[in-house]
Amino acid sequence: MGATSTTSSASVFRKPGNPVGYIAIVMALVTGVLHLVAATNAIQFSQTLGILFVLNGLGFLGGIGLYLSKYWRKELFIVAALYSLVTILALFPVQGWGVEAFYMQGEINPLAVITKAAEAVLVVCALYLYATDS
Repeated sequence: MGATSTTSSASVFRKPGNPVGYIAIVMALVTGVLHLVAATNAIQFSQTLGILFVLNGLGFLGGIGLYLSKYWRKELFIVAALYSLVTILALFPVQGWGVEAFYMQGEINPLAVITKAAEAVLVVCALYLYATDS
């Protein structure tokens, strides 16, 4: 009456096959964590905005987990690029349509600059990985 268990030697997680994948992971980690940090400030202005920041940060962190899993598929590089691009564009309706989007209270907002730069690099990495993935 003993139960038998089957174990699979295939791991759920895997390392990126391309060095650019590591750059993508770092960029997603940077923007994900910074969105979570920014959520603490955004929640003071709008609960909805704070929740969106949290969800966006968790989306990037979840994307890292998915990328490192056996469930990742080539087409998801396009999803990652679009997700990052939409996140870049989402800044402008909230903060303004020009360079002023990167300023807060008259001073440059380093969180905005760093997150948007990381997201732009992530777009390029994701498209490169899509093009070179076999």
